[in-house]
Amino acid sequence: MARPVLVVEDDREIRDLVRRYLERAGHAVHTTGSGAEALRLLDTADPAVLVLDLGLPDIDGLTVLAAARDGRQVPVVVLTARSAVEDRIDGLRRGADDYVTKPFSPTELVLRIEAVLHRTRGAQAERVVTSYGAGRLQVDEARHEVRLDGVVLDLTPTEWGLVTALCSAPGRVYSRYELVNRVRGYEFAGYERTIDSHVKNLRHKLGPDAARIVETVLGVGYRLGWSRDE
Repeated sequence: MARPVLVVEDDREIRDLVRRYLERAGHAVHTTGSGAEALRLLDTADPAVLVLDLGLPDIDGLTVLAAARDGRQVPVVVLTARSAVEDRIDGLRRGADDYVTKPFSPTELVLRIEAVLHRTRGAQAERVVTSYGAGRLQVDEARHEVRLDGVVLDLTPTEWGLVTALCSAPGRVYSRYELVNRVRGYEFAGYERTIDSHVKNLRHKLGPDAARIVETVLGVGYRLGWSRDE
């Protein structure tokens, strides 16, 4: 699976807006409004890029920027209300790869993030196939394919979205609401309960081991039951 984008923004509405646009563009996303939590996620989530608000409530965003660049070498797109030329120069000198000021266009922000990702991955980055359950389940994002025991599954766009969402964090329980936002990229009234139907159809295609691959957590949602292969 592709490494996620980490969005650190203390304004919940902005945070959710950025997440929706990134997920709609096909990215896995982790979000937080805390600088301290951001420091933890830099290690545990292994993000491909950090989208960072400098005005955080607990610690200075520049501290998070320094942590992302020192040792970890995570590229950083600063998203901030600090629009003075001096602030932009300071952020870039401290290692930011791009600097976006508020108010901003979510579409432009996504394009800037993808440009940073393209530069850091390099034009010759090799295709990565991620496997789960001792190689039985394979996800090839470049080809948009899921294989089970070597057989390519014929998945609908919604079923593909479910698989990639669950595989982004094996063992993590996703609520139906979260899966709606992952699959649709935005909130859609009345769609949440239909997730169960899509999971049922997906399990039919996964065959006899389906209930162990996509596990139901009663009263909560679903999770990937197979662990990611090292």
